[in-house]
Amino acid sequence: MNKRLFVVLVILMSLSLIGIIFVQSFWIKQSVDDKEEQFSNAVIDILNEVTEKIERRERRDYSERYLSQIDSMGVEPKTTPIRNFLFIDKDLNSNEIRTYSHGILEEDYNIASTFFDSSDSGDTTTIKNFTSKRTSMVFKENFDLDGKNISLTPIEKIEKIGGLTSLEKAAFDDVFMEYAKKVPIHKRVSKQEIELLLSRELKNRGLDIEYEYGVYSRGLPTKVKSKRFKFAESTIYEAPIFKDSEGDTNFSLLINFPKKKRFLISSIMGMAFLSLLFILVIVASYSGAIYQLIRQKQISEIKSDFINNMTHEFKTPIATINLAVEAIRNPKIIGDKEKVERYLGMIRDENKRMHAQVENVLRISKLEKNQLDISKDRVDLHDIIQDAIAHVELIVADRGGFIEAHLDASRSEVLANEMHFTNVVVNILDNAIKYSPEAPEVKIFTEVAKNFIILKIQDNGAGMSKAVLKKVFEKFYREHTGDLHNVKGHGLGLAYVKNIVDDHQGEVYAESEKGKGSTFYIKLPLI
Repeated sequence: MNKRLFVVLVILMSLSLIGIIFVQSFWIKQSVDDKEEQFSNAVIDILNEVTEKIERRERRDYSERYLSQIDSMGVEPKTTPIRNFLFIDKDLNSNEIRTYSHGILEEDYNIASTFFDSSDSGDTTTIKNFTSKRTSMVFKENFDLDGKNISLTPIEKIEKIGGLTSLEKAAFDDVFMEYAKKVPIHKRVSKQEIELLLSRELKNRGLDIEYEYGVYSRGLPTKVKSKRFKFAESTIYEAPIFKDSEGDTNFSLLINFPKKKRFLISSIMGMAFLSLLFILVIVASYSGAIYQLIRQKQISEIKSDFINNMTHEFKTPIATINLAVEAIRNPKIIGDKEKVERYLGMIRDENKRMHAQVENVLRISKLEKNQLDISKDRVDLHDIIQDAIAHVELIVADRGGFIEAHLDASRSEVLANEMHFTNVVVNILDNAIKYSPEAPEVKIFTEVAKNFIILKIQDNGAGMSKAVLKKVFEKFYREHTGDLHNVKGHGLGLAYVKNIVDDHQGEVYAESEKGKGSTFYIKLPLI
């Protein structure tokens, strides 16, 4: 993949992800703001409803006490009409005359008022009652034969006493409100009444939340408040209570919600959780896509390096074969049987080496596709190790090195494929030899750990960095050395080792430090 295209794709995907996260975050914040506005409107409506109910209850209490006191006096009031309206209407078709009168009667009981609990001992106000009297009458006009004398015959009369119009009632209530101002606030409303009304209204609107309340007079607290109520302007909701006829009052009912933020967040928690889940899915997908892009780029680089290495490794045997063929075709050489045999041996060896490389590639491919048939038998791991040492000991000796075997495991029988596992050990030993800049020194150890045997192969080679150590078992991976090909290989040996060990239900890993050699561990279950 082109490096510039890769960078552009990463930038575009990153900007898209940031945009999605920003939109989701904005939506969550907007949802919280909307919920808070709805909550505030609902609380204000609740406060207004509660204060109106308390005011109506107070007026009703005064009316009931007023009427009960009048009933207990047992005296006839003096009645005086203070206002009267009269309305007359004549129906020409039916010769009927309708009259409607509405008057207000003042009933004076001539007894001083005490039901307002006034502290003024000089109060001389007397109890008076105002009653509405409504009369509706229908008269029939009767004419003599000469059509001159008229007589009215009443045919219907309806009279109602009691009750006042809205305007009259408002004036009447104003008297009560003026007297009520003299009563202390804690006698006008109780904490129990406020708590009952607030709880009921909150429940009716589906607001299951803790609250604290208080009644304040001109900014100062009164006795009517909850125990943990604290005044804070930023979180207080307020509504006037006990308004007079002009809408003025000294008192306000205040309420706050200590856990309002938690309540608002919990109210959108379901949608917020889904939104967060989708964001995590998007982030995971984005991370996976970026990883795959990076992985593809790495694979592309590894494959290029693999092709370069394979090309270099095939060039040498091909050149050797070509030179040997040309030499054999030389008339001076073809008669020399010894030289011909030598050149034919070189051709055979180089051909075997190329064939082995191709076989390794095919073997790895079959392993990944689970097409390689690996039969397992009871074998002695120590015998496999000795066989593998025999394959490489001449090469080690030729370079002036040595292999030491310390096979101390008391049990060494495992269920394995002898050929494949011999190749596993040979590949690790071959790496130890190839990556030793000086004379190779290889030590092999075995030991038993519970029901497992551990094979440890230690060398004094060039070692590996931590970055290389993480990828050393990956297919086609080789430590990047630029255009240098001083070490033969195609990055398949250790990938083959890992696949075979995994197929044997084992574990393989390595420890290494740059310049201090490497140690490979193979852990297999014993039988």
